[in-house]
Amino acid sequence: MVNPGLRLSHDLIASDKVVGIYVYDRNGNQVGSIERIILEKRGGRVAYAVMSFGGFLGIGDDHYPLPWDVLDYNTDLGGFQVNITKEQLEGAPRYPADEDFDWSAESGRRVYDYYGIPPYWV
Repeated sequence: MVNPGLRLSHDLIASDKVVGIYVYDRNGNQVGSIERIILEKRGGRVAYAVMSFGGFLGIGDDHYPLPWDVLDYNTDLGGFQVNITKEQLEGAPRYPADEDFDWSAESGRRVYDYYGIPPYWV
């Protein structure tokens, strides 16, 4: 199902249109939604999309920092698709919704290593 109000006609999208977009696994199953994006303060690059996953009706969700490069916008699904399974996501770095993540380079390296891609800052 396409998220209402989401219209992408080119390569740019406003941050308020990213928040709430569904995330699908490689098989097209919805696994979560984008809770927020994390930007580099000085360079302006998107470092992470934080996905909400788990719980029920938003209660008990954990937040999963995803390197921006693991997300691929799928027009047929109307959301972002990741080439990982729900089971792989269950073992991914995460933090409780009521806490904040340690956004240090060391923690970032763990996130990027988990997904098997080089960190954006390298």
